[in-house]
Amino acid sequence: MQLFALYAIFVVSVLVAAYIFVQSASDQLEADVSASDLALAHSIAQETYTAMNGALEAARQLAVHTPVIESDDAGMARLFENIMSVRQDINLTYRLDADGIMTFHYPIGPESTVGHDFSFRPYFQQALTTHEALLSSGRISPTTNQPVATAVMPLWSADDEFLGLIATNIKLQFLSDTLRNIGATSREDQVVDITIIDHEGKIVAHSSEDQLLRDANEVLSQIAPTVQRGRTTSLTAVNADGVEYLYSYVPISGINWGVIVSRPTVYAFAVPHAFQRGIFFVSAVFLGSGLLFWLALSRRVIRPLERLAEFSQNAIPGHASANDVVAGLAHLTARTDQMGVLTRSVQRMQAAIEARLNELATLLRTSTAVVSTLDSRVVLERILEQVEQLLNVHMSAIFVLDDEVSGFRARASRHLPAWYAERVRIDPLDPNSATMRAIRTGEPIQIVDTETDPAYTSHRFRARKAGYRSLLAIRLPIKHADPAALVVYRKEPYHYTEREIRLLTSFANHAAMAIENAALFARSDMHLREQTRRLEALIQSMHDGLVLEDFGGKIIYLNRRMHELLPLPADSILNQPIRFLVDAIVAYAENAGTVAEQIAHMLEEKGIRQVECLHASRNARRYLRLTLFDVTDAGDTLIGRGWIVQDITQRHEVDRMKSNLIATVSHELRTPLAAIKGYATTLLADDVEWDAASQREFLTTISEETDRLNNLVHDLLDMSKIEAGTLVIAPQVCDLYPLVLSAANHSMPPANGRLRIALPPDMPTLYADADRIEGVLRNLLENAAKYAPDDTPIEVTAGFDEREIVIRVIDQGPGIPPEHQEHIFQSFYRLENGLTRKTAGVGLGLTIARGFVQAHGGRIWLEPRDKGLCVAFSIPRSPAHELVGESMH
Repeated sequence: MQLFALYAIFVVSVLVAAYIFVQSASDQLEADVSASDLALAHSIAQETYTAMNGALEAARQLAVHTPVIESDDAGMARLFENIMSVRQDINLTYRLDADGIMTFHYPIGPESTVGHDFSFRPYFQQALTTHEALLSSGRISPTTNQPVATAVMPLWSADDEFLGLIATNIKLQFLSDTLRNIGATSREDQVVDITIIDHEGKIVAHSSEDQLLRDANEVLSQIAPTVQRGRTTSLTAVNADGVEYLYSYVPISGINWGVIVSRPTVYAFAVPHAFQRGIFFVSAVFLGSGLLFWLALSRRVIRPLERLAEFSQNAIPGHASANDVVAGLAHLTARTDQMGVLTRSVQRMQAAIEARLNELATLLRTSTAVVSTLDSRVVLERILEQVEQLLNVHMSAIFVLDDEVSGFRARASRHLPAWYAERVRIDPLDPNSATMRAIRTGEPIQIVDTETDPAYTSHRFRARKAGYRSLLAIRLPIKHADPAALVVYRKEPYHYTEREIRLLTSFANHAAMAIENAALFARSDMHLREQTRRLEALIQSMHDGLVLEDFGGKIIYLNRRMHELLPLPADSILNQPIRFLVDAIVAYAENAGTVAEQIAHMLEEKGIRQVECLHASRNARRYLRLTLFDVTDAGDTLIGRGWIVQDITQRHEVDRMKSNLIATVSHELRTPLAAIKGYATTLLADDVEWDAASQREFLTTISEETDRLNNLVHDLLDMSKIEAGTLVIAPQVCDLYPLVLSAANHSMPPANGRLRIALPPDMPTLYADADRIEGVLRNLLENAAKYAPDDTPIEVTAGFDEREIVIRVIDQGPGIPPEHQEHIFQSFYRLENGLTRKTAGVGLGLTIARGFVQAHGGRIWLEPRDKGLCVAFSIPRSPAHELVGESMH
C-alpha cells in the first residue's frame, strides 16, 4: 500500500507538473501573441502619427506664406498646387477667413464651396482659441464628397487678431488602403482587422472600407470602455456575432487617435491551443502506460513480496508458532534462487533479534551517556523514562532532600498524580517510610502489597488515593549532594526479582551521577551568580513596575510586574523606543489626551516627576502612578532614565470602602437603634401601663433589632479578619443537611418555610468548619429570601466527585445582570435598583461567604440561569493536611 501511495504520488506529481508547465507555456505563448499584435499596433500608430504630423507641418508651413496671410488667390493657387503635388494623401487645401467663409480652395473644381460658411465646424471653433496646429475628427468633405480629416493651422496677426485659418484635407481612404495592404500580408488562417479611431471615437481608417466614419462604440462596444481610458492594452472579448476576438489597442500620442488590431482568438491562439492538446495527449499516454506498468509490477513483484512478508512475520521469536514456522522454512534454505536467499535472511533475522534481547543488559551500562547535560531534571526524567520502558512500572519518582521544607520531595517524576508529585513531603524521621528505610540502610526496600504489609499501614490511605499497590525504593549513592532515592510503583501487588533490583540499582547510580554533577556545577557557579541573582530577584519581586531606558531612549530592562500592570508585548518590548511604553499607557488610560500631555510634559522636565491616571485593560481598572527619574553615573552624568509604575488602586479602593462603610454602617445602625430606642422609651413611659402581650411584642422587636445589630457587628468583624488574613477555621467531620436547616432557621428573613433541600442519597460528609459553612449558607439563603418573590421556593442542591463537593443555592428572583456579576463578591457592593433600595443590607454577605469558602480551599461562583439566581460553592473532600507528609493519612 505504501509503495502504491509513493507511485501514485510520483504519477500525480508528473501530471501536476505537466499541467503547470502547460498553463505556464500557454500563458507565455498567448502573451507573445498579444505582444506581437501590440507591436503591430505600435508600428501602425507610429506611421499614422508620422503621416498626420506631416499634414500638420504642411499646414504650419503654408501659414507663414504672405499669399495665405493676405488671402491672395493667385499666390495660394501656386502654393497649394505645390503642396498637393508632393503630398498624395491630401485631396483639398483651402483658406477660411475670420468669419469662417471659404475664400479659396485647391483644386478648383465644378463643385466649388467658395463663399460657404464653415464657422460651425468644430475645428473652426477650436481654432479661435489656439495658436497651434490641430487635427479635426473624421467627416465627409462637402467639396470632394470623400471621408477626410483636416489639418488646421489658425492665422493670427502680429497684434493677435484672428485672420482665419489654412487647412488641408487628408484622405482617410489613403489610411484604409494602407491598412488593407498590411492585412493582406497576413496568412489566410490569421484574419487580422486593423482599425484607427479619432478622438471622437469615429473610425477614420479600417481594413474594410464600409466601416469608415462609423461610431467605434457601436462597432467595438465590447472594448469601448478600455479604449476610452486611452491606455495601451490587450484583451479578449466576444463580439456581437458571438465570436471571441483578441483586441490590442495602442493610443497615437500627439493627435489623440488610437489603433486597434483585432483577430479571432481561434486563429490568434492556435499555436498555444495545439500545444495544450499535445501535452494533454502525452499526459494521457503517460498515465495509461504508468497504469499498465503498475499492474505488471504488482502482479510480478509486489504481491509475491507481500505473501513472503506475511509468511515471515510468524517467525518472530516468542510467537506461538515460531518453531513451526522455522521448521516450515527448512526445506527452502537449500534453494539457490532469490527465495532461498530471502529464507536464509529470515533465519539470520531471528538470530539477530535473540542477540539484541541478550544485549539489553549491556545497553544499561551505556546509559551513562545520558549524563550529557548539567540540567539534572532533564537527565532524571530521561532515566525514569527508561526505567518505565524496561521494567514496565506504572509510576516512578526520584525524591531528594529539600532543606526548605525539612523533608524529601519529588525532584522528577513520571505518571504520578499531580497532587502527589507536587505536595507529598516525606519526613526524614518517619520510621515506616520505605523511602527513608532505604536511605538509612542503603539497601533496596520493597513493599510487595501495600494492603497487606503491616509496616505500611500508616500510608495505606495515600497509596489508595494515588493508585499504587506496590513500590520499590533504592538509595542513590550520593556523596556531594543531598540524600536521594529512586522509587518505582505498580498498580498491582508485585515482587521484584534480583535482576530487576540490580537493573534499578544501575539506574540509581546514573541518577546519582547526574545529581552530583549538577550539585558540583551549582556550587562552582553559585558565588559568581549570587549577587546578580539577588539583585534580579529584588527587582523582579518589587511590587511596583520598573523600566529602564538608555541615553538614546530605548528600553533596556523591565521587571515582570510591568507585564502585570500594563498590556505590554512579552518579547518585543526590549530595545524598543520608550514610545512603546508611553503608547501602552495612553492607549488604555481614561482621558487619554490629558494623560498624553502630562507624560509629554514629564519627558521635558528634569528631576523626579509624577503623573496619576485611571487605566483600564485586561478587564481590570487600576489607578496607576507614573514616576519618572533621571539615572546618572558616579560622575553625575546622565546615562538614562527610569520609570516606576505603582498600582495605587488599593488606596483608592480603601477610600471608597471607607466612604461606603461609613455611609452604610451609619444607615444600617440608625434603623435598629431607632427601633430599640423607640420601643424602650415607650416601655419606660410613666403615663401608660402596657399589658403583658404588648410588652412582649415590644421586647421581641427590641431583641430582633439587637440580633440585627449583633449580626452586623459579626459581619464587620469577619470581614476585617478576612481582609487581614487572620481568619482561622476549625475543620471537623459534619453533615450538610443539619447545616442547611440551621442556616435557614437563623436567616433574616427566615427561609425555612420556602426551603427545598435535594441532596443525593450517597452524600458524603464534609470536612469543614461547621460554623463557617453555616454562615455561608445563611448569607446565601438570606439573599434568596430577600430578593425572590415570597411565593417561590428556595432550593439547596449538592453534588460531588472524587475531588470536591459542590453546593448550590437557587432562587426564582430577578437574578444579577451580567455586567454586575464580576463585582458582586466585592465588599459593600450592591445593585442600584428599586429592589435593593427597599431591602436592608450592607453588601458584605457574598464577600464574607467567599472568604469562608476560600479559607477551606474551595471556590464560589455564579452559574448562568434563564431565570433567578444560582450561587454555587465547593469544598474539597479531602482534608488539606492529608496530602502533606508521607506519615499523614
